[in-house]
Amino acid sequence: PPVYAQPTNTERYQHLDDNPVRLAAEQPVSTFSIDVDTGAYANVRRFLHAGQLPPQDAVRVEEMINYFDYQYAPPATRETPFRVATELAPAPWNSQALLLKIGIKGFEVAADDRPAANLVFLIDVSGSMQTPDKLPLLKNAFRLLTDQLTARDRVSMVVYAGSSGVVLEPTPGDQKHKIREAIDRLEAGGSTNGAEGVERAYQLARATHIPGGVNRVVLATDGDFNVGVVDFEALVDMAEREREAGVALTTLGFGSGNYNDQLLERLADAGNGNYAYVDTLSEARKVLVSELAATLFTIAKDVKIQVEFNPAEVLEYRLIGYENRMLAREDFNNDQVDAGEIGAGHRVTALYEIVPVGAKGRIDPLRYGSPTPNAAGNGELAHVRLRYKQPTAKTSQLLEYPVRKDSVVPAGKLSPDLRFAASVAAFGQLLRGGKHVGDFSFEDAATLAKGALAQDEEGYRREFVSLVKLAQALQPAAVAAAGDVR
Repeated sequence: PPVYAQPTNTERYQHLDDNPVRLAAEQPVSTFSIDVDTGAYANVRRFLHAGQLPPQDAVRVEEMINYFDYQYAPPATRETPFRVATELAPAPWNSQALLLKIGIKGFEVAADDRPAANLVFLIDVSGSMQTPDKLPLLKNAFRLLTDQLTARDRVSMVVYAGSSGVVLEPTPGDQKHKIREAIDRLEAGGSTNGAEGVERAYQLARATHIPGGVNRVVLATDGDFNVGVVDFEALVDMAEREREAGVALTTLGFGSGNYNDQLLERLADAGNGNYAYVDTLSEARKVLVSELAATLFTIAKDVKIQVEFNPAEVLEYRLIGYENRMLAREDFNNDQVDAGEIGAGHRVTALYEIVPVGAKGRIDPLRYGSPTPNAAGNGELAHVRLRYKQPTAKTSQLLEYPVRKDSVVPAGKLSPDLRFAASVAAFGQLLRGGKHVGDFSFEDAATLAKGALAQDEEGYRREFVSLVKLAQALQPAAVAAAGDVR
């Protein structure tokens, strides 16, 4: 029978504990870096299609929420690279709580306005990449990306196995036949000296640097580096150094069995890039065609969010997801602290579960009382602050948005976007054990999502409903089997 996938020493995930419930009277401020990665959602989909519930550490809820498009209004001008909107409504899984949605939308860039790109494809051709879901799929993915390039762009290609080599010198993007020929010649075999390949790709990217353009290494691999420098911290340090030199890093993950999710996510974060997992050609099209500008063109960097909750109105709060993006309170104003990037047209969503004063919380009151809240704050529930830098700037800019308690919409009038985001959040939390969602079920999550299927031209939301149903079908056998070993 289907069971939970057990991560082995050949498939690696970072262990993360859910963000805890916080008392607003004790810790009124929550600070985190934004995250535009989507890799966790496609990876979860891979497990479910294989008849397994994913390991809990493979589920990063914010990446699942941010996989989807939401109808956020773009900014009016490019002077402010994005627009922030908030929405407040009852939480579907907790009658005592509200959901605060913070949505960010980056400005759109037409294809003709996209800056010239200097791309170095860094491709793993080691023996572990032979299976159909790895190098063959990867080659088709890069053919799709090649179709989007123009004469202004430059493409190079580095491969690595036991050693690395340049298989395509810098080539104008309109020489598609030459680029495709290089892709067609790729074959898998040998062990994996990934560190050498990363270093060579960065050298090539620096040598062909386009001032004012997109300078980026695109690493495609299963992450199974097994010879050469396998010190992951050294690789992360390299990505951090190169981002300061103006070369970003995007990571595309492929395959299963020996998949290293932890490394690919960390490398992309360190390299001011984004991380996606490619399980199908449709996913490759989404990442490298439909969302190409968002994938490649950064419009704001070091984007941080800080929410201050009013203890006179908020008893408890909990940030859903972003566990490995949390920042210290003082990091918000420190421009030396790295944070996430937003690409052109990107959408970022964050959800807080909030228990208002007067409702029943999850933490017992102190026997000897708690600090007396200050003034009620003129009906404000919270205050959202956002810091960002322009792509080449050294200092950040500040945006601020109050959240008023009278902005709560009734449960029956949730916007389709909030309804759907809440459904994805519930699904992700259920896959992680569901300790914060009470008796809310997979069936409840599917029902909630079905009421928000408008604006779904690509069918991603409908596919989500089918994945929830798959998880529901796998649940009884998985729970029974897991109970035998846990």
